[in-house]
Amino acid sequence: MPLMTRRAMIASAAAAAFVAGRSQASAATEREVVIWGPPAGPSITVAHAIATRRLRQAADKVTIKTWRNPDELRAGLTSGTMSVVVLPTQTAANLYNRGLGIRLVNVMTDGLLYIHTADTSVTELPHLKGRSVALPFRNDTPDLLFLRLLAAHGLDARRDLELHYTGTPIEAVQLLATGRVDAALLPEPAGAAVMLKAKMSGRDIVRAIDIQKAWAAATGLRPVLPQAGLGVTTEVWETQRPMVEALHQGLAEAVISVNANPAQAAADAAPVLGMPLPVLEQSIPPSNLVIHRASEARADLEALYAAIMETQPAMIGGRLPPAEFYL
Repeated sequence: MPLMTRRAMIASAAAAAFVAGRSQASAATEREVVIWGPPAGPSITVAHAIATRRLRQAADKVTIKTWRNPDELRAGLTSGTMSVVVLPTQTAANLYNRGLGIRLVNVMTDGLLYIHTADTSVTELPHLKGRSVALPFRNDTPDLLFLRLLAAHGLDARRDLELHYTGTPIEAVQLLATGRVDAALLPEPAGAAVMLKAKMSGRDIVRAIDIQKAWAAATGLRPVLPQAGLGVTTEVWETQRPMVEALHQGLAEAVISVNANPAQAAADAAPVLGMPLPVLEQSIPPSNLVIHRASEARADLEALYAAIMETQPAMIGGRLPPAEFYL
């Protein structure tokens, strides 16, 4: 084999340097997005969108991480460690009104709250009078909605019911599953979890009251509670708008697939959310998963905000957000 000439050696070295340089440049410019979400229904849509590569137009790498309680979420947004989040729409409005740059891109559920109980005589909210009820997250959306709906039936929650507040939905599940409370107000997938847990011990716990329908009956509005959506910081919106639009479009495609094939969506989400596949699969239908642009869902959002303002205006910052909040 002939020896490599000096010119050939130089050319070869230059080519190698070019390839290495391109690889380093690609690594340096690789776009990565982290979406933070709760261990709840809307995060199933995110996990499925990532698994099916529907978010590939948004970034080279998209991952999902979970926040476990509202305090962790608020801390992440305030510190800047979270900039793309699935969050309660009430929290988004509150943070915006308090000067933290957050915009609501879309709504990801039309409501996923239900009263669960083993008591077959409970079919309407007035039937809870005199009973013990577990609720997660005091002074957050589920609690405020529950108080508003009870008031519509002439009930004072703290006088007519025995309320047990918990730090997480799972704690409320434990109280109900072990019979320490008569009922629990639970979001999905916690609701599906308590039903399956009870069945394993030979008990039947059911979704006795659909809070979305109770909302419609009390207000005359549609049975829609736009509880959670995708939010981004103002900085992300102003500097990475094409990425945000690609995320929205990918999620809009993914949610159709989630509702059409709950088993596959649950399989994609189970390892990410750390929850059993059967629980997630059974939680998808009652989670009412959707993707609506926030600006198009503004009327439903403002109805929810107005209800919160009646009892706890500070929880949304004392006023309705302006038009620029709704993307």
